[in-house]
Amino acid sequence: MIYNIRKIFTILSVMVLGGVLVYNCEPEPDSLGEQLFLNGAAEGVESSHDLIAYNINNNDTIRTDAFKLLDIISSGSVSSTAVLGAFNESQFGMQRASYFTQVRLASYNPDFGTNAVVDSVVLVLKPISRLDSLKATTTDENYVYPDGNIDAKKVVSTYPIAKFGKAKLNGGKLTLQVKEVTEFMNGVNDIVYSDKDFQAPNLLGSKEISGNASSVVITKDSDGASLFTSNADIRIPLSASVFQTKIINKKGQPELNDVSNFIRHFRGLKVSVVENDGYLFQFTPNDMQLIMYYKNDKVESGNTTRPQTKYEFDVKGTNMHSAYYEYDRTNAVMNNYAFGNTTIGDKKLYAQGMGGNSIGIKFKKEEIDKLKQLYQNDKAAIISAKIRIYTDKSEWSNSYAKPTDFTIVQKDKDSGGKETTALTSDYTSLGALFIPLRAYDLDKNPAYYDFTVTKSLKDIVESGAAYNDKYFKIDLAQFTRSPSSPIAGYNYTTRAFSMGRTVFVGSDNLNENKIQLKVTYGTKK
Repeated sequence: MIYNIRKIFTILSVMVLGGVLVYNCEPEPDSLGEQLFLNGAAEGVESSHDLIAYNINNNDTIRTDAFKLLDIISSGSVSSTAVLGAFNESQFGMQRASYFTQVRLASYNPDFGTNAVVDSVVLVLKPISRLDSLKATTTDENYVYPDGNIDAKKVVSTYPIAKFGKAKLNGGKLTLQVKEVTEFMNGVNDIVYSDKDFQAPNLLGSKEISGNASSVVITKDSDGASLFTSNADIRIPLSASVFQTKIINKKGQPELNDVSNFIRHFRGLKVSVVENDGYLFQFTPNDMQLIMYYKNDKVESGNTTRPQTKYEFDVKGTNMHSAYYEYDRTNAVMNNYAFGNTTIGDKKLYAQGMGGNSIGIKFKKEEIDKLKQLYQNDKAAIISAKIRIYTDKSEWSNSYAKPTDFTIVQKDKDSGGKETTALTSDYTSLGALFIPLRAYDLDKNPAYYDFTVTKSLKDIVESGAAYNDKYFKIDLAQFTRSPSSPIAGYNYTTRAFSMGRTVFVGSDNLNENKIQLKVTYGTKK
């Protein structure tokens, strides 16, 4: 097969490090071998080689403290992402996501005034929504704003939440619950894993959602002035009596005097869902709000009034927060295939975010030996090397979106036998000119993906590097960014809140779509 090198430069012009390029045509050789094609200097031949691919069991556990829920974006600002919901299907079983956060006062030793009484408390969540897909708008021209009984107009706009799972199950309904945490959650710098369920026996409030978020705008009839505005969010009402007892009635007492006392007095919140099946959705913890509305006595010119005051707690910033994930693999099909066999491989590969399985891939010694002989005897230099992996068209035939976010790292052993992890040699050698992955036929069954491992293979075949202990680890996630680099580091990824899962074909010699190493090599004319 002869490849046209001019296409390489077109591809390079749209490269983004760490991203996925989607094609529906045959892949091209990568830039490591492009010099062999200049001026028609070589012909390329593609060959296929078996691989050892297996499931890596992460024990359904991953680090999910505040540090791992953060995503540093290129501007230098920091966003955060967490997951709520539940999803149950036959291949992977049940996965349910909850969220914990500490609560802090806006300032300590607060003064709530005289005869303060809580009117209401609300926890506001900002889910990731499809703001370009407005579902409905309702307008109430006769609305009366309760604080002051003001004639007003209320406009509510409804948007669908971005979901993964059974978005239409039970009409898209999920029941969100907020509970008070009674166990001390330590500090923001402490490591927390996703199997940690802090004790939270006391229900503070709940709300049933139908898979949507709403924005609200309330304006005065008299002059059009804004009375209330909120972006697309979910507002969960909480117990006014609990906040009366634990906050207002503690005015002037040690519990409210400093942060150390307060986070042991009011230890935090747990947000979860009641259901075992439905869908998962992401929200941004740094946009959460916990708002308490209360009234107190105000004396002016001898007259006493009771205006409403809004007090907003701190549920973001330097607070400790973490994710908790529950799994039930009983009777899941993956139990029949995901053995983690590093010698011959597994027939099917079950990749899942949020602490589920990763994929391990090793070169086979006999295949490496064949390539070494070609190089030594025929001067056949490797132009391109791809790990090609297909989704399983029988085990994963459904309407769920095919994944587009992947990370790949290489695992080696140092001189002392200790396993080390790093970005692949292709990342480190090509930098910003590197396309780690191309995805094909995402709208079809099966889809397939090509992971570039050219430099890693060339190091072994042409430079004599050791390969017995090397393997690649693939996860359904993406590398997070930093202000100075498209990749913050091999261990900075979105695994902690990646909702995807997919079944791939592994080392199954009876399957035409088995995972393979696709090598293009060339010899001088």
